[in-house]
Amino acid sequence: MSLPKGLAEDVAKNLVMVARLIDEDPEGAYAYSKIALRLASRVAAVREAAGFAAYASQKYSEALAEFRAARRMTGGVDLWPVMADCERGLGRPEKALDMAGAPEVQKLDKAGQVEMRLVAAGARRDIGQIDAAIVTLQSPELASNSVQPWTARLRYAYADALLSAGREAEAREWFAKAIESDKDGSTDASDRLAELDGVEFLDALVEDEDETDVDTGTDGVVKVQLPDEIEVDTVPEPEDEVDLLDSEQTPDEDDEDDENDEDDSKGAPQG
Repeated sequence: MSLPKGLAEDVAKNLVMVARLIDEDPEGAYAYSKIALRLASRVAAVREAAGFAAYASQKYSEALAEFRAARRMTGGVDLWPVMADCERGLGRPEKALDMAGAPEVQKLDKAGQVEMRLVAAGARRDIGQIDAAIVTLQSPELASNSVQPWTARLRYAYADALLSAGREAEAREWFAKAIESDKDGSTDASDRLAELDGVEFLDALVEDEDETDVDTGTDGVVKVQLPDEIEVDTVPEPEDEVDLLDSEQTPDEDDEDDENDEDDSKGAPQG
């Protein structure tokens, strides 16, 4: 769907801000996505970006509704894994497992199938099936020596599942393998391995030189990937929101059938 030039520029500016903020400031990204959504709700890329911003802010019901809308507009299956993970976030791991066995999974590319495997393993852990989660992650992609964009996260999830099952020696081995393939620091595998080895760190940046604990966190299941950024010369400051919302351009009406997609949020995925 094409937009008038002025409106397209306003939408593009807000989508750029979503992409810039989503990792460091999810709530800020979410605020910008809402502006873009009110300006151009019938554009699939806007619905997808709004979905990822809501997902990053743990607003899983809203994220799922936006992903469903984007999927209806494009007819694609790329969002299937993150939609399944939203079901986990809403406390419905069984639904996520149903989606993992759906025909749509066979239409995913290799990266999408790995993401779906990660979601399915997380759903198994949600319902206490640790051994089944371990088996779910055992795959040719895990065993391969080839390093792909998903390798570090897959190895990390496998190590974490092994540790939950009390298999500490194996977990240590796989955390080490995750470190080897984690070139961009997408996991905290090095911290987890140090924790297993009993290593403590001092925060040299703390002025009073107090000892601090390592924040170990949990693995993220689905990697957030927004649509390609639209190049623009300027981006709006947060206070521009009122100006954009009061623009003479008339926002598209939301799809009426999106109202049927809303569900009450019950909690976040347990990586």
